[in-house]
Amino acid sequence: MEQPASGAESADSADDAVEALDRPLPEGVRRRVVALVSDAFGALTVGELPAQLRQYARFTPSRRAKFAGNAMAAALEGDAVFRRRIGERLALAQPELAAALEAGAPPAAADPLDVAAAAYVLRPVGWVKLVAAAGEEAQRADAERIDEENRRELERLREELGQIRSQARSDIERLRAELDAARKETDSLHRKLRSALSDVKRGEAALRRHRAETETARTEAAAQLSAAESESRRLKARLGEAEASVEAGRRAAREGRSVEDMRLRLLLDTVLDAARGLRRELALPPSSIRPADSVDAVEPGRMSPKDIAARALSDTDPALLDQLLALPQAHLIVDGYNVTKTGYPQMPLEKQRLRLLGGLSVLAAQTGAEMTCVFDGAELAVPVLLAPPRGVRVLFSKAGVTADELIRQLARAEPPGRPVVVVSTDREVADGVAKAGARPVASALLLKRLSRV
Repeated sequence: MEQPASGAESADSADDAVEALDRPLPEGVRRRVVALVSDAFGALTVGELPAQLRQYARFTPSRRAKFAGNAMAAALEGDAVFRRRIGERLALAQPELAAALEAGAPPAAADPLDVAAAAYVLRPVGWVKLVAAAGEEAQRADAERIDEENRRELERLREELGQIRSQARSDIERLRAELDAARKETDSLHRKLRSALSDVKRGEAALRRHRAETETARTEAAAQLSAAESESRRLKARLGEAEASVEAGRRAAREGRSVEDMRLRLLLDTVLDAARGLRRELALPPSSIRPADSVDAVEPGRMSPKDIAARALSDTDPALLDQLLALPQAHLIVDGYNVTKTGYPQMPLEKQRLRLLGGLSVLAAQTGAEMTCVFDGAELAVPVLLAPPRGVRVLFSKAGVTADELIRQLARAEPPGRPVVVVSTDREVADGVAKAGARPVASALLLKRLSRV
């Protein structure tokens, strides 16, 4: 059984050697060949398939043509046995076409691509000419089809161009009419504008005249009013003098005093009234100096933040902060981000600020101390929108100035002797404010104190 197959294979190989394509298989013929192989593929057993095509045995014909087209075309070209088996299935499926090709007289009414594909599979005498003729016919049909499509596209473009030109002419006419109407309307508006400008100029001239007349009348009225007020003041003064003389005479007669006593009392009242008026004008406070203050002696010392530090309290005890804020006129200055990044660095900066300022507001209400919270604003693109809580002053450093420098400026601005407490873990800040007389405390101390709020 194997020897006849070998003989057939040898005959096919000999025929292929005699006839062979001198150019690639035309694309249309190749598609038909792949379709023929895909249709006949399912009638073969797995053992009858070439090794490279066995993985596609369970595919549908359409999927085989899509995914195994190149592999089937290569197997058909290189494997004569596989090509013979496909030819046998083709002869069974299309016996008339196969018989006509074997007889060398393909049907004239058949599709050239089908004839060329069948000839490529069956390989009858002269199959190369049939494939070449089918390729030329397909190319000629494609060229005619492309020419026809180009002609129809050209006609369509010509019609569109005619429509566009017609539309353009109508649009031009319409725009010209609109332009003429706009020009006429513009000329009318120009005339109205010139008339309105003339009216405005006349109105402005009349307004200037009216203002000049009004100013003249106002000046005359002011002069008359001033003269009337002067005359009224003169008459009031004379009336006052007369009333004072009458009243003085009545008092002198009633009390039995002489005219000289009456004048002396009037002069004394005038001096007292002038002294009270001068004191009220200069806003002089009541005298707080007493004679005992001029005696030289040693007074007891007052408590300061340094004295608080000398007491037996740990630097981490919140009671230390309470004692410092209990001093008279105490001022607490807080390095904002130093405290928040020590206590809750994982929160966003906005929430850090709000949490710290809320705690400071409650602490200010409890202690009554002045509180200032400083944040570094040098890196801010825009100012922070923030409503400071009651009792807490909120400051951001300017561009080019750090929050540390602003804190040192606030400490230096305080008068010597005032209790000033600065909250910061930054050693440079602590040393700087200590030189200015302030008491530095750690951020952890304030955080412990705020946790009790």
